[in-house]
Amino acid sequence: MRRFLVLVLLLVLGPAAAAPEPAKPLDWDQWRGPQRDGSVPGDNWPSSLDGLEPLWTVELGKGYPGAIVTEDLVFVVETVDKRTTAVRALRRADGSEAWVTRWQAGGSVPFFAAANGDWVRSTPAWDGDSLYVGDMEERVMALDGKTGEIRWTLDFPERFGTKIPDFGFASSPLVDGEALYVQAANSIVKVDRATGDVIWRSLAGSDKIQASGAFSSPVIESLAGQRQLVVQTRHTLHGVALEDGRELWSQAVPNFRGMNVLTPVFDGDRIFTSTYRNGSFLFEVSRDDDNWVVSEKWMLPGSGYMSSPVVIDGSIYLHLGNGRVSCMSLDDGEEQWRSDSFGKYWSMAWQGDKILALDEGGELVLIRADPSRFDLLDRREVAKTEAWGYLAVHGESLFVRDLESIRAFRWTAGGSGTSETEGTRNK
Repeated sequence: MRRFLVLVLLLVLGPAAAAPEPAKPLDWDQWRGPQRDGSVPGDNWPSSLDGLEPLWTVELGKGYPGAIVTEDLVFVVETVDKRTTAVRALRRADGSEAWVTRWQAGGSVPFFAAANGDWVRSTPAWDGDSLYVGDMEERVMALDGKTGEIRWTLDFPERFGTKIPDFGFASSPLVDGEALYVQAANSIVKVDRATGDVIWRSLAGSDKIQASGAFSSPVIESLAGQRQLVVQTRHTLHGVALEDGRELWSQAVPNFRGMNVLTPVFDGDRIFTSTYRNGSFLFEVSRDDDNWVVSEKWMLPGSGYMSSPVVIDGSIYLHLGNGRVSCMSLDDGEEQWRSDSFGKYWSMAWQGDKILALDEGGELVLIRADPSRFDLLDRREVAKTEAWGYLAVHGESLFVRDLESIRAFRWTAGGSGTSETEGTRNK
């Protein structure tokens, strides 16, 4: 009888009583991660970097693109030499090479920007099957994720008769459904991701040096009840209809020589952006019958530059052009605190109430997202050369793309605080 009751209980309660399997981490599949806003699912990051363990290091050609990370592979883009660009797929377990694809593609920037190099800049996008990669000559191609075979190439200057942007292709493509959105050819272009065919082109603009190309990257958001593409050109914010490329609304953004670099962030119908030397702005998008309305809610003189901000629980955390970090209230724009300087650039990922930031000097910084004070939890050097590639996070793994390598780390609670060089190996 007892065995019968136990069997009944197992049949009734078994599925509910079984411990749920932990959810698999989402692929770090595009610029700024799976939600394109730096957020990482979960809420259990450690409160220190003591458990940061180096795993492997692979030397690369120079480049600024962030890594794309899947369950098994890490994709990285590099400038091999003045005429060659490459993509490498590395096995996530040990950094060994699964495949490499190279093609002829160079690039040059104006003399006054030469300190930032002529190497590749755009972070690829991944759809689970194909990797979409852009080079400095404003070509975008689809690569087979398993083999690296080039499935199609779209040469934007050739297709639209435009010139290669003066600063190269710096914007990062966006996958949505069956489409790929690319800010190229001084415009925004919707592409069939299976074939590379152009579906529509919108917002075509000037090819002058202070207007050509794009530094920011497009984002898809629902504003005033409509899902749409939000595009920040070098002078203006736009809302664009996904189906046909119609401009829904636009908002001029004060700027210095078209230096609209960061990717905007959102809170409901509100959009935050910040431009070099010209302040920070919060705009709200609404509708009055069929008319779209954009209103400026507030403006602050503190200016961002290249570092895209994050929004957590009603506060904006922004790395400013002067190297300091500012926390601002979304509701009224009040600056809640400002930190000491942390270098020229931060790429930020966040989970729960913690922000993990990689600065261009190769230092990893962990802070608590606390609007009442700047709360520095820990900091650690993780790279010896400049690190402009966006930090990638996948489960307990971190990937740091510095100027000449990719470095993998495991980050867990506790640990021995292993030095950065231990446990690594060059490929």
